[in-house]
Amino acid sequence: MDPKRVPQHIAVIMDGNGRWAKKRFLPRAAGHKEGVVSLKVVLKACAEVGVKYLTVYAFSTENWSRPQAEVDFLMNLFSLSIDREINELIESGVKLQFLGRIDKFSDQLQAKMKDAMEKTASNKRITLSVMVNYGGRAEIVDAVAGIIKENQGGAGSRREITEEEITEHLYTKGMPDPDLLIRTASEMRVSNFLLWQIAYAEIYVTEILWPDFRKDQLAAAIEAYQKRERRFGKV
Repeated sequence: MDPKRVPQHIAVIMDGNGRWAKKRFLPRAAGHKEGVVSLKVVLKACAEVGVKYLTVYAFSTENWSRPQAEVDFLMNLFSLSIDREINELIESGVKLQFLGRIDKFSDQLQAKMKDAMEKTASNKRITLSVMVNYGGRAEIVDAVAGIIKENQGGAGSRREITEEEITEHLYTKGMPDPDLLIRTASEMRVSNFLLWQIAYAEIYVTEILWPDFRKDQLAAAIEAYQKRERRFGKV
């Protein structure tokens, strides 16, 4: 790995928790629990090699359609993970963000998320963005709605909306676009994740299921990224 060419921002579609559990004749909940361990390992490894932003797809707007027992388990897992990890995140210099339509969660979970974000807001080593109740299309809709709301009460004339303006109204405002998008479990789709931001991201798909994705697998993804030539539409 070339330390001078480490991606600044890595985004991850953490797929395969259920399949990991099924292969071991375990409940899906076991896969989600082990997925949290992978996230901790990957976050630490990213910080060690100099990645500044790690953005992970934790719960989509479509995931509400899963069995209620699994949704309830995931909500509880979010809550427990915040309680267990917040002190280590603070000590490790991690800035934690929960991005998405978080107003759909319970008042208690929203309060925990906001408290965790406030406690880590000044940390600068690495930013971990956990996308919850998130959808790429919903994010763009919310950005455009925000622009319209800001311009209400003005002259009322139509005007051109720029890419820069939309970018500044996304959940990820202030962050660079991902350089590398990792998807585990072999699926060849982006699943409504960061549709605007990954326009020029390098995409790396691995057959490794997320609970098995650890430091060595991250290194392989970064090494594959470093072998590519990024032209951004130029020759």
